[in-house]
Amino acid sequence: MIPLTKAQARRFLLLKQGLLGARRFEGKQGVLDYIAQAGCIQFDPVDICGKSPEIALQARVKGFRKSMLYTLLYRDRALVDHFDKMMAIFPTADWPYFHGVRAQYQSRIRSHQAVETVAQEILDAVGRMGYACSRDLNYPQKVDWYWSNTNLARAALEALYFRGDLVIHHKEGTVKYYARAQDCLPLELLSDQDPFPSPLDGLCWRVARRVGGVGLLWNRASDAWLDVRKLSAKDRNAAFYRLTTEGHLLPVAVEGLSEPLYCLRSDRALLESACSNIRFRARTELLAPLDNLLWDRKLIQALFDFSYKWEVYTPAKDRQYGHYVLPILQGERFIGRAEPVCDRKAGILRIQGLWLEPEVKMTKALKGQLLRCFTRFAKLNGCQAVEWERP
Repeated sequence: MIPLTKAQARRFLLLKQGLLGARRFEGKQGVLDYIAQAGCIQFDPVDICGKSPEIALQARVKGFRKSMLYTLLYRDRALVDHFDKMMAIFPTADWPYFHGVRAQYQSRIRSHQAVETVAQEILDAVGRMGYACSRDLNYPQKVDWYWSNTNLARAALEALYFRGDLVIHHKEGTVKYYARAQDCLPLELLSDQDPFPSPLDGLCWRVARRVGGVGLLWNRASDAWLDVRKLSAKDRNAAFYRLTTEGHLLPVAVEGLSEPLYCLRSDRALLESACSNIRFRARTELLAPLDNLLWDRKLIQALFDFSYKWEVYTPAKDRQYGHYVLPILQGERFIGRAEPVCDRKAGILRIQGLWLEPEVKMTKALKGQLLRCFTRFAKLNGCQAVEWERP
């Protein structure tokens, strides 16, 4: 059991996430390197000031532009968007490891009978056209679907996507165009064989992946395990026991926490850096609402004394802060949260709200640091100016 202070645990997490010190991820290769380290970054289509994965990458990757992620997904095909931690973006090379996830959608899907009736027809049609969206297919029948009733074409395309027969070819705004997986992904990745000899092997792989995606996690119920299917406490205990006894995970005892945390053994050198006397350059960054660092918000509360809830789906009357509020990280602590909104027509990033933590005082230096952070964020979103009523 490796003993850590809370400060050392915080520093390790931030170094692991590429959020402390000089930026070690840069350009398109930096996007690939970070996502390979993280396993995946979570996706959400809401775009108030950039989508969640774009916001996550801008905080870490020097010179990041939204076009880099789009190119890696839909032109280079080095990344793919599918299910990992909910809807996520992960390296295309990892496609075979989610065989079991895709297999669950073969029969366990809404309106299965109606979808299955037209599935082969739609696959054939997409193959002939090269790619298609639901508007390109004439199946107007309404069926029960996950978010609301929808036309059969959309339901079938999404079902075939869920089970891996189709992938996203490209997007035009919020419209998805689908193509056959065999036309977009390397054939050697499309085997029908599950690569894991046993369910426990697959579970251990997923658990280690999530630990690496955050940096430190505990063996307890957590949002960090979302979409790891059938993860009972018994199975989670078995995975942690095996990963620890085989040396893949290191247990860590953090002062003030009643139970151990775990990190990857491959992060041992980074852990030692976090415990050294090295001084790392502090940065001021806006984090994504679904940022990997925030996957376990109870852990963030315990280590950083910072409570964050994404209120985008919370009714307006029940919100404590705002619609799309992002945490502000400065150095090794969270100093508050901001609500940036892009007015793309005017080319202005408007800071509609700023809430500093009680112990943080607004100073001239902090104003300058925040303005530089907001200006970088505006550039990410194609805005030429920042509108902020600075206190």
